[in-house]
Amino acid sequence: QLQLVESGGGLVQPGGSLRLSCAASGVSWEYYNIGWFRQSPGKEREGFSCISSNIGRTNTNYADSVKGRFAISRDDAKNTVYLQMNTLKPEDTAVYYCTTVPLTVQGMCIMTSIGSWGQGTQVTVSS
Repeated sequence: QLQLVESGGGLVQPGGSLRLSCAASGVSWEYYNIGWFRQSPGKEREGFSCISSNIGRTNTNYADSVKGRFAISRDDAKNTVYLQMNTLKPEDTAVYYCTTVPLTVQGMCIMTSIGSWGQGTQVTVSS
């Protein structure tokens, strides 16, 4: 089963930026559609961004809560998906996870998990 490792979290002030990484090894990475999820204390885990594979046309998708602030990208040569997070807010504080996600018949990724969960990486936005 595909095992993903998240990294890049940390403590940042409101308005700051972080870049998270989601990496895997030993797989044909370019076939996987990847989504980012997060979970805050007392809340359910939510999907907020995803990117389809580079087989065909690559699509991205964002929840309204992060649209315009976060950007997802992938580097298949490095088996890595990135999440650039800008203009961070205290409500972005959460443990961030990546996992595999499905596609619609039109080829758009869906922010629903179909894979396993890793350890996640903590993002704390606080002054």
